Parts: sequence; structure tokens; C-alpha cells
Amino acid sequence: MEVVSFVFGRLPNTEFAKEPKFIDSMRSQEILFPNADGLQLAARLEWPLDQHPNNFAIFAHCFTCSKSLAAVRYISRALTDQGIAVLRFDFTGLGESEGDFSETNFSANISDIVHAASFLRQHYQAPSLLIGHSLGGAAVLQAAWDIPEVKAVSTIGAPYDPEHVIRLLEHGLEDINRQGFAEVQIGGRPFRIKKQFLDDLGQAKFPERIASLQRALLVLHSPQDTIVAIENAAKIYQAARHPKSFISLDRADHLLSNKADAIYTGNVIASWAARYLPPEEKTPLIPEKEVAVRLGAKGFTTEIQARHHHLIADEPEAVGGDDFGPSPYELLSASLGACTAMTLQMYARRKGWNLQEVEVHLAHGKDYPSHLQSPDTGAGKIDVFERWLTITGDLDEEQRQRLLEIANRCPVHRTLENDIEIRTNLLR
Repeated sequence: MEVVSFVFGRLPNTEFAKEPKFIDSMRSQEILFPNADGLQLAARLEWPLDQHPNNFAIFAHCFTCSKSLAAVRYISRALTDQGIAVLRFDFTGLGESEGDFSETNFSANISDIVHAASFLRQHYQAPSLLIGHSLGGAAVLQAAWDIPEVKAVSTIGAPYDPEHVIRLLEHGLEDINRQGFAEVQIGGRPFRIKKQFLDDLGQAKFPERIASLQRALLVLHSPQDTIVAIENAAKIYQAARHPKSFISLDRADHLLSNKADAIYTGNVIASWAARYLPPEEKTPLIPEKEVAVRLGAKGFTTEIQARHHHLIADEPEAVGGDDFGPSPYELLSASLGACTAMTLQMYARRKGWNLQEVEVHLAHGKDYPSHLQSPDTGAGKIDVFERWLTITGDLDEEQRQRLLEIANRCPVHRTLENDIEIRTNLLR
């Protein structure tokens, strides 16, 4: 049973109704994709609400962090609000991804990003934007070389060279040089770092790759960053060629632990990226009649235009859709609900009644048992719309009952109950 609510609230406890839920500003799904060694990397793909994404982005988290870091979530939300889908994932051996972190290195991080892009390219759309936080920022500057579809790169608190990571490990450097590894504390958690990690990091061509990036670059850094000094941002900016931009994240810490700082960062990236990631050009849908509807060769996401109003229809994921909009039956329920609310207010205003607000909650379902009892007479109908009203205002019981009667006289209600003729023609 599909439920449509015009104002969120509790529905009566019936077999047709289920509680409406508040919808977050983005949808997300858990993803697994293989790295170069066939290990499964855990990711979360977050979609804009009620629309196809204009572009896809990959977010590379900071050294020994994970995709679940609060700042990563807030930045992703800001991007999805602007129509950009975001894939954030855990590097090999971190978070929920398979593998042994101690066996990884900086080159493996770059490879993980490239494999994330391959997954998007194969199943959705290749990423046009890379975002990297801290060492993840250094990694996306390198990975962009191997992802031709990338048009823009943004770094957050990124190092210009590997020295900052070596400084993080300075208490374990003696053990690393002596025995080839060390157990170090990073962010209050123990990690085993092997010498091959530092050796690999030292071989990375940081300045050369930045100078020949050939993508739009946005460098974000806080002057108060005590982990990676802001001088790194200056060096990255100076090494890069235009188009390039720098934004100071004043008063933010390295991890963007303040929610407002993280959301601001995401909004800045989304606004900046819009200049370099224009949405796909599409022929405008111009209604030749009252309403026009258009659906392409893939999926069920359908454009709707009524006069100058734009809507989206889709199907739930359970039946093969992307769930970017209400289903056709949900739109039909919405039409009935909107007409009901308008009709009640028009009647109350004409009568001079104090009707402050109308809520209409609806559910559509199939009542097969009743139909089977009288299939020949047509008395039993398969389609059933259930409707519940919440009427707010200074009204007596007689007025409330009268409004309940008037609800059954709304034009859409009458249309649905009458015999309907649908004529279909070829326009072109």
C-alpha cells in the first residue's frame, strides 16, 4: 500500500496506512567494490534527493580515518544538495574495508581511488570531481592522472610533500628504521606502520604531478591547522597552474570537527565546482498540450512539465527504479489529496468558517477480495484510495461533518469515481 501525506503526521491504525517518515536531504546505499588485489572496499554512495545527479564525485578520507568521519558526511550532504552524487569509501585495511592496513602504502591509496572511479564508470557514471582530505588530498592530486573524466579536484588540509606524515610518525621512526615497522598511535588508535609505507611515500612525485594536473583545482586549508601547516596550501597553489583557487577555512581544525565548518566546506566546493561541472545539456521539455512527460532509454526517472512547473516521477528501487520521485500512483494520490484540501478551503471560505488548516493523508491499494465477490457486476473495484483528514480551526461538530461530506465532492474524487475515457494518439 502506497501512502502519501501532505503534512507529516500520524495516520490512523488501519491495514492501509503506515507511518509517514521524514526524508533526509540525501539517499545513500552501501557499496562494495574490489581493489587491485581483489579485496572488497566498503563504500557509501550518496545521491541527491528527487533528481538524477548532475555529476559524480569521489571523496578520499584523511590518513587512518574512514568514510564515516563526521566531516566527510557533512561535506557529502552539502554536495548532494547541489545535485552531485558522492562515493565515499574506506581505503584498504581501514573502516569496513578488507585488507591489512600495515601492508598498504600511498600508491595503494591512489590505486584504491582509481578503482573506485572504475566502479562508478562501470555501474553509474565516471566521476568528474575528486575531493581529498589531508593525505587523501595528496592522493587525489595523483589519482586524477589516471581518471580522464575528472574535470576538477579539491583538496582539504592536504600536504604538499610527505614530510607531515613522517612527522606524525617521528616517535616510531627509530623502530621503523631498526626493525622495519613500528606500532604508533594516530588519533588515539594503534596502527602498524612498515618501512615500505614511508619508502613508497618518499617516491611520490608531489610537485611534478601538481604542476601538470591540467584540471581545475580548489585548495582549502585552515590557518589554524596544527597537523598540516597552511604553508602546504601555499606551496600547492603556487605549484599548480590555472584555473586554481584558494579558500581559507578560518578557525577550523584539521579534521573539520565543527559541523558548521564541514558544511561550509561542502557548500564552497559545490559552488566552485558548478563552474567546471555544468549539468548535462538537455532539450527543454515543452508541453504541446496541458502536460508533457518524457522518459529516456534507461531507468524510470520521468520528467514532467505542467505549464512552467517541473516535477519528477520514478519507481521505488524494489521494482527497478531509482526512487528519485514519487511513483505514478503516488502522484495520483497526491492529486486527490491536493484537490480535497483545496475544495474544503474553498467551501469554508465561502461559508465564512474558521478553517485554519487541512491535512490530507492518503493510501492507495488493491482490494482484490471485494472485486472477486462480484466480478461480473463491477460493483467490487480493485483500486481503493483511503483518505484521512485532519481539520484544524474553530469549528463545531456539524461543520466538521459537513466538511467530511464536501471532501467526497472534490473534482478529482468525482473524476476517479466516474467512467473515464482515455484516447491515445500519435503526436509524431
